[in-house]
Amino acid sequence: MLPAQGRTICLRRQCIVVFSVTLCILLFSISWHNYKGTEWHSFTIFSCKQDISMEDLRREMILYSYKNSSRRLPVNLFQDVKLQRMQYDKPDALKPPRADVLMVTPWFAPIVWHGTFNRDILNAQFHQINVRVGLTVFAIKKYIMFLKTFIETAEKFFMVGHKVNYYVFTDHANDTFNFTLAEGRQLVILGVPAYKRWQDVTMRRMEMIRDFATKRFINEVDYLVSVDVDMAFYDDVGVEILSNVFGALHPGFFMASNKQFTYERRPQSVAYIPSGFGDFYYAGGNFGGIIEEVIKLTNYCHNSMMMDKEKNIEALWHDESYLNKYFLSHKPTKILSPEYIWNDYYGSPAALKTKRFAGIEKNYNEVRFR
Repeated sequence: MLPAQGRTICLRRQCIVVFSVTLCILLFSISWHNYKGTEWHSFTIFSCKQDISMEDLRREMILYSYKNSSRRLPVNLFQDVKLQRMQYDKPDALKPPRADVLMVTPWFAPIVWHGTFNRDILNAQFHQINVRVGLTVFAIKKYIMFLKTFIETAEKFFMVGHKVNYYVFTDHANDTFNFTLAEGRQLVILGVPAYKRWQDVTMRRMEMIRDFATKRFINEVDYLVSVDVDMAFYDDVGVEILSNVFGALHPGFFMASNKQFTYERRPQSVAYIPSGFGDFYYAGGNFGGIIEEVIKLTNYCHNSMMMDKEKNIEALWHDESYLNKYFLSHKPTKILSPEYIWNDYYGSPAALKTKRFAGIEKNYNEVRFR
């Protein structure tokens, strides 16, 4: 039997333990009452939902991340894409569709050539997610003359059957534009300054695409494609081009060696690429991707131009030089073959089975302003 003093100490300890437990329960109850009404409540193991699935948990977490950021929630984020039964030529793992061209890069990005994809399958997938595509062009000063042919041929061949916004940057914003567009497609005229030199247009378009993509395009389209207006569509250009970020092989260099690429070679320039580096030479007249990636690309190119401008440097091929520098360290997830940005100046090589998007013959001395 414990002495009186020992029993007193033991009783005191028991009281302290009981009080501590009671206090913890009280604090937990108060905290839980305040906590269960927050967004985080549904992510906890104490969720009021019974038998919450991992898919529901993933969905709520993604919705929360979009709710607390400036990003637009894609309409197709949780949609189950399930293709209907289709008849098509089945692939053969031992028989590639083409053996005369490179179809995949060392970083597993596909290179899109004629005969390497089935557009019916791709259309079925993209129709289910109700994809929206933005197409940007700059029709400044005399280049406005090419807009009619551009839009009319795009209606025949570009993303046929899908929703498209034509974003036309022009200094002719007050002009009247009458084009017959298919359902779900619209023309958006965006007024911009009339720069003195054509080089200034190419240099500034990265800034304008970035700014409009951040403030407007991100709320209207899922993918953004940027091309030159002095071009025309001659064959189908569809959803096969879409990817996180893509570029196109320059028609003048896809058969050339790395040493022949006309990268910016001055070390003082931000666009500098040393000899022996670089995978391909990309054309500045066709690039794109999801909005977030296009914003990153155009922001890099514009900021790099401004850094060079402070040093009185103008890269050899303007925005195209910075685009190639960007793709050196930020590999595109898909590459378009020269079919998608051809120029008949380069003839008709055997590897080119079709000319989907090509330049219009013109006198550059007449249309380019100085």
